[in-house]
Amino acid sequence: MFVRKAIGKEDALKIISVMTNAENSGFMLFAPGERRMEEDSICKFINSINNAPKSGIFIAVEEEEILGYLMIKGENLSRTSHRAAIAIGVHSNSRGIGVGTILFEYIINWAKQEQIHRLELTVIENNVQAIHLYKKMGFEIEGIKKDSLQINDSYVNELYMSKLL
Repeated sequence: MFVRKAIGKEDALKIISVMTNAENSGFMLFAPGERRMEEDSICKFINSINNAPKSGIFIAVEEEEILGYLMIKGENLSRTSHRAAIAIGVHSNSRGIGVGTILFEYIINWAKQEQIHRLELTVIENNVQAIHLYKKMGFEIEGIKKDSLQINDSYVNELYMSKLL
């Protein structure tokens, strides 16, 4: 398994498959089936993120299959250019085999080279596996966004987590 930056046209359909599968877990911002993803729009999205400063979509690949992705989005303002937000998704068939770990190890090293000092993310409070991974990778809980999401007619908290590099 290795990590590389996603290539728009080459990877778009496989990334759509992983994103759709990850959203079906119920732990992502988008509800299952809520967003329509098409090859052209995802291709443009990948290219847009990859061309932005201190940003990119990185994928874990094994035998030409994309197992997971990690999107990192840097900021441009002088007071916030040291930080970047992260979103990660791993296909259900690839969970528990180190995909998230390898993506985070790669992105932490990449972020240091890009002179990013702070990585941040949010996670649904009951996503125990993801929280375990984030803590293992050195992220700490900074706060709670109470009733931040509405899932199946219930309000759910999100945790703010960050890692200083």
